[in-house]
Amino acid sequence: MEEFEFLDDLATADVAIEARGDTLEELFGASATATFEVMVNTKGVKPRTKKVLCLENQEIDTLLFDWLSELIYLKDAEYMVFSSFNIQIRKDLNYVLQAQIFGEEISQTRHELRCDVKAVTYYLFDVSKKKGKWVSRFVLDI
Repeated sequence: MEEFEFLDDLATADVAIEARGDTLEELFGASATATFEVMVNTKGVKPRTKKVLCLENQEIDTLLFDWLSELIYLKDAEYMVFSSFNIQIRKDLNYVLQAQIFGEEISQTRHELRCDVKAVTYYLFDVSKKKGKWVSRFVLDI
């Protein structure tokens, strides 16, 4: 089951998050959902548009960093927010992520907007497996 929590005591000017999942796919989904929850109430984001992403990296932590960075880039470049993620991750020579992401263009009137995320940072960035669950910890620059 994917889940996340905000770690208010770890970052004062930014947002620190810990996400968890039973699988890598759940972990990446929880991390993405948490990132967008910082920006918008995702319950109000309709899955009107589908985007397909494919990312590859040798390390799972760097793949998560790339994933979150790409989502933030799409928010900025295409003025979109996302609320639903269908993710598949496989390990060949590298980790390969294929995802369908669903969301819509940002609406100042329809969406409950919060604060803007500028980037994911390397500060405290970590991906590990603890007690059978995948756990990520990261800080978002707001």
